[in-house]
Amino acid sequence: KVQGYVEVDNEVCKGCELCIVACPMDVLEMSTEVNGKGYHYAVFKHFDKCVGCADCAVVCPDAVLTVYREKIEVE
Repeated sequence: KVQGYVEVDNEVCKGCELCIVACPMDVLEMSTEVNGKGYHYAVFKHFDKCVGCADCAVVCPDAVLTVYREKIEVE
């Protein structure tokens, strides 16, 4: 099994929500807080569901997402 993790650069995110729409596992949400530029930004919420597909990072026009993948052993 593969476990994914998404890192968001909150200060660069403009809140376009393309990453949220693109995520097949529904692991990203919009923050209720705003960054230094006044934009709501994407946050990684559902750690257990992410498979590290990187669809979110591919569609991001500002390259604010970094996706990590780790192979984990299933017992």
